[in-house]
Amino acid sequence: MTVGQSQSGLKQRASGELAEGAGGPRRHPQQLPSGRHGLLRSFVATNQQERIMAAVARAAAELGYTEMSVEAIVARAGVSRRTFYEHFKNKEDAFLAAYDAVVRQQARHIRRAYFEESTVQDRLRAGIRAYLEFTASQPDVARMCVVEVLAAGPRAMARRNEAMRMFAEIIEDNIHELLPGCQRAALTAETIVGGIHEVVLSRILGGRVDELPGLADDLLTAILMLDVAAGKLNA
Repeated sequence: MTVGQSQSGLKQRASGELAEGAGGPRRHPQQLPSGRHGLLRSFVATNQQERIMAAVARAAAELGYTEMSVEAIVARAGVSRRTFYEHFKNKEDAFLAAYDAVVRQQARHIRRAYFEESTVQDRLRAGIRAYLEFTASQPDVARMCVVEVLAAGPRAMARRNEAMRMFAEIIEDNIHELLPGCQRAALTAETIVGGIHEVVLSRILGGRVDELPGLADDLLTAILMLDVAAGKLNA
C-alpha cells in the first residue's frame, strides 16, 4: 500500500482536495460512487485508506503536524469521521501509516535506480538522483516525511531513524569500493545519508525543493571528497 498511489500517481492523489464550486463541494476524482456499487469490501477499504493517507500528507504540509486534526484529514480525503476511525485510531496512527507507505515506495524507487548501474559510483549517483527527483516531484509528501516527522512525536522519530539507517546500509555495503581509504564504513555511510538529508531539509524549509534534482552530481562530488579528507587526516 502506498500513500494514494494509483495509475495517476501518488502526487495527484496527495494534491487532491475537495474543490468548492457553485453547488458546494465536488467529489474527489478518487472517491468511489455512493450507494450500491457492487465493489468488493476489500477494494473499498483500500481506496479509503489510500485517500486518508494522501490527505495526511496534504494536511501535514499545509497546517503542520501539530495543527493538523482529524477534521482536516477527512475534509481532504472526502471521507467521514466514522470511516477514518474504522481504519486509524487517531491522527498519529494515520501519520505513521502514511510515513511508512512513502518510505516503502521511496526505497523501491531508490533501489531500482541504484542496482540498475554496474559500478558503485554510478550506483550512488543514480540512487541520490532518484531520491532527489522523488522528493522534488512530491513536495507535500516530502515536507511530511522530512519536516513534519520531527514534530510528530517519539514513534515518528523512531520510524525516521530506522528509515535513515536503512538507506545508510545500502551505501555501507559498498563503502570500501566507493571510498577505498575508509576505516569506519558504518559511520561514513551514516554521515553521507545525514548530509544528504540536511541538504534536502534546508531546501524544503526554504521553498526551493525544485532545486534538488540538479544537486545530485555536486553531492556525489562532496561524498567522494571524504576519501581525500580522510587521507589528509591520516597523513
